[in-house]
Amino acid sequence: MELTSAAIADIVKKVISEMGDSGSSDNTIPVGISNRHIHLNREDLETLFGKGYELTPIKELSQPGQYACKETLTLVGPSMRSIENVRVLGPLRKSSQVEISMTDSFVLKVKPPVRESGKTAGSAPVTIIGPKGIVQLNEGCIIANRHIHMSPSDAVKFNVKDGDYINVDAFSGTRKTRWYDVQVRVHEQFRLEMHVDTDDANAVGFKNGSTVTVAKD
Repeated sequence: MELTSAAIADIVKKVISEMGDSGSSDNTIPVGISNRHIHLNREDLETLFGKGYELTPIKELSQPGQYACKETLTLVGPSMRSIENVRVLGPLRKSSQVEISMTDSFVLKVKPPVRESGKTAGSAPVTIIGPKGIVQLNEGCIIANRHIHMSPSDAVKFNVKDGDYINVDAFSGTRKTRWYDVQVRVHEQFRLEMHVDTDDANAVGFKNGSTVTVAKD
């Protein structure tokens, strides 16, 4: 008998369910804490650092292909208040983007929306100052939404699909809480991890490696 993709998915779900019943499956999701950072496109990179400049990777991040760079920049808001030494993350993107926390927004006096990374249309303006030049982003400053990176097999395990929103319980910190409307992002290159910013992490006493679980009710 030829198995359809739907039948295969049902079999995988059944096996995973049985593993969970036997106590051999880990139902937790590790957490990565995302500090303020900057993504740049080629044009803005060269404005800030000079023609032909290339980023200098110093550390691989949890998601494959993503890395922290040696380069840091200064952010300036409309009130001329600044935050210095903001890390650049690679690789380069099609559009530049600044991700900050709500606390950072109070310092800069900007009003960034809570958005999925890459969804910058109509977001807050911010100025970026580098060693060779200045970039004025008319839009591009956001507070990243809470989200979970998953591989397709992870999505099957948790019975979700790309773009779903779920609730998760944060029990491993010092202040137990529940986060609602956490976006699920599924890609074959993703590694299982929930991303929160420093405000969320501090609120529950999280550190990198803390865990959450999908809420059951």
